[in-house]
Amino acid sequence: MRILLSLITLVFSSYAFSQTQEIPLWPDGVPLSLPNNLQERIVQGNITRLHDVTEPTLTAFLPPEDKASGAAVIICPGGGYQILAIDHEGYDVAQWFNEQGIAAFVLKYRLPNDAAMEQKQIVPVLDLQQAIRMVRQQADEFGVNQDQIGVMGFSAGGHLASTGATHYLDNIGAMNDTTNLRPDFSVLIYPVITFQSDFYHQGSKEALVGPDASQETVERFSNHLRVTENTPPTFLIHATDDLVVPVENSINYYMALLEHDVPAEMHIYETGGHGFGLAEGQEHLSTWLDEFRLWLASRDLIFDEG
Repeated sequence: MRILLSLITLVFSSYAFSQTQEIPLWPDGVPLSLPNNLQERIVQGNITRLHDVTEPTLTAFLPPEDKASGAAVIICPGGGYQILAIDHEGYDVAQWFNEQGIAAFVLKYRLPNDAAMEQKQIVPVLDLQQAIRMVRQQADEFGVNQDQIGVMGFSAGGHLASTGATHYLDNIGAMNDTTNLRPDFSVLIYPVITFQSDFYHQGSKEALVGPDASQETVERFSNHLRVTENTPPTFLIHATDDLVVPVENSINYYMALLEHDVPAEMHIYETGGHGFGLAEGQEHLSTWLDEFRLWLASRDLIFDEG
């Protein structure tokens, strides 16, 4: 804990020079990690792809103090649990949040790999829970409110975020800690939700739980089955013509939220495909940000300038 506090102090002592800082998620040693020869690498293309993540971090993007609303969000980029689309579903999104006055934290979570970790199916959510724990425990230092910390995820990152929103009472990794791990809200953008046969994304399922996962495991990680009346309020975006992650993933999660009287808002676009991120340059599709901003304001997560 002293090491963690020292790192947080370092973040804020250098804040005058930079509004971003990458913080080790597990400064005292990464749990469930195995000795391995993997080297994290970046592949540039139409999007930036981060491969072989075994050392998870949290990158803080903090808004100016005079603009900060006190809300915070932890962002989980997508990539089928095989890569991280770290820029357009991570850092770019964090900068948008800062423009709204919200503190954003991009989670570089570990990608499941039998050669690098034990119990690979719980490792990503273990990292997410640690990120929630870190932000909530250090809320004063980050300038955020403990009861306004949400999670956001894109595609497989949406599966991770929805896992965080529905498995927060599970003692993942047998951590002895009493910090509240329930997110206060969740934002799911073209999310993977189910591993059941009808609408699942094969790549995400096989990467996380394997192609021969038991029915019990499949149901455990089909998060529409895990919704309760205490699941956080949720905002969902999807496109009908998404051929990668079927729109039924969002629809089924939304219906489960309604069944349990959880506040929820969903916007489904006729076209847009998959992986559009902020949808810059796509006039019709980019309106999801306007709807999202209104939702944030309705929940007092940003200052309503209207």
